[in-house]
Amino acid sequence: MTKVQDAIPHARREERLPVAALVALFTAGFITTLTEALPAGVLPEMSRALGVSESMAGQTVTIYAVATMLTAIPVAVATTNWPRRHLLVVALIGFLIANLGTAISVDYTVTMVARFVAGAASGVTWSILGGYAQRIAPDALKGRAMAFAFAGTPVALALGVPIGAFLGQMVGWQVTFGLMSVLSGLLIAWAMWKLPNVPGQEAAERLPLRHLLRIGGLRTILAVTGVYVLAHTILYTYIAPVLAGVGLADQVQWILLTFGIASVLSIWLTGVFVDRHHRLLVILSTVFFAAAAVALTLWSRNVVVDHVAVTAWGLAFGGAATLFQGALMTASREHADAAQPLMVTMWNGGIGLGGLIGGILLAGLGSASLMIAVAVLVVFTVIVVFLARTHAFPGPRARS
Repeated sequence: MTKVQDAIPHARREERLPVAALVALFTAGFITTLTEALPAGVLPEMSRALGVSESMAGQTVTIYAVATMLTAIPVAVATTNWPRRHLLVVALIGFLIANLGTAISVDYTVTMVARFVAGAASGVTWSILGGYAQRIAPDALKGRAMAFAFAGTPVALALGVPIGAFLGQMVGWQVTFGLMSVLSGLLIAWAMWKLPNVPGQEAAERLPLRHLLRIGGLRTILAVTGVYVLAHTILYTYIAPVLAGVGLADQVQWILLTFGIASVLSIWLTGVFVDRHHRLLVILSTVFFAAAAVALTLWSRNVVVDHVAVTAWGLAFGGAATLFQGALMTASREHADAAQPLMVTMWNGGIGLGGLIGGILLAGLGSASLMIAVAVLVVFTVIVVFLARTHAFPGPRARS
């Protein structure tokens, strides 16, 4: 009897999330997202210090996304057999150096180089984050573990960027980037202490890219992800001119706050339900986003409708990274580590194209065209997700 009783607490412990380790992954995601988005909160101060226009200073965000997109696959291939903790620590060292370089730079070219290094570190981090979280968690809690790790992204957008902007105004934008370096250093120490090391993958076990793309459902998942992120980026980047176009320019900060709060709520809800209702959550994510886009297209002059629509958008987007990464990992199975860089590339390709396409539409056709484009793109994802029930976004029966 004693042995049985002793075994019960042990079994329960086995089913618990490794919280201390996941805090490390959460913070890595937080640093990655905040490093990317922070210039948006301190753009006027950066442009004055570097002696360039705000438009030129804004390219510090663009080059970050480009670096992530260009380096994710080559770096992942080169480091395929590295232990995962070692690889994450190298990425964090990259953030430490890049943010410190940004903090002390007074030259635009040097700043852009530092931002490129940060973007490359981002590519490494995102390539391993989801797989790392799943590999250190019990089987029944893998989705929840991944949601925990990816929660750093909406928290960074909802809280980190506004706090960074506030600090930038109070103590200077250089100090803000310096603090990011300090946080990276602290996280390196925490990761070495609390994060278990897991092995990489032997090169002989890794599928070539052309074979990876033949895995059932993988191309569909990547396509849906790219289109979804493209639509989100167009809307998020140009929400200010969209609202200004309907006479609600004074609502931008409140709209973004609503989006941030809803995103944080979404990542929590995703963590609770993703292991049991993955396909349903993907459907809800695309449907909520589509409904929000249609509402903002037709009734954006009504501030109440705007807040309700943006709440739906935040609920849709907050858990999206977890949902799409989870679908990719389920489809690719033992080849998940090799497939993750494809997701990173597609995600950042959506970000880069979103800024470009949105800018072209805004300049050529006006702010109303942005919402029409977003609505069309997201309705496409709804249709594909509903149809892709066998391999890409299967229900419980298809998974088993």
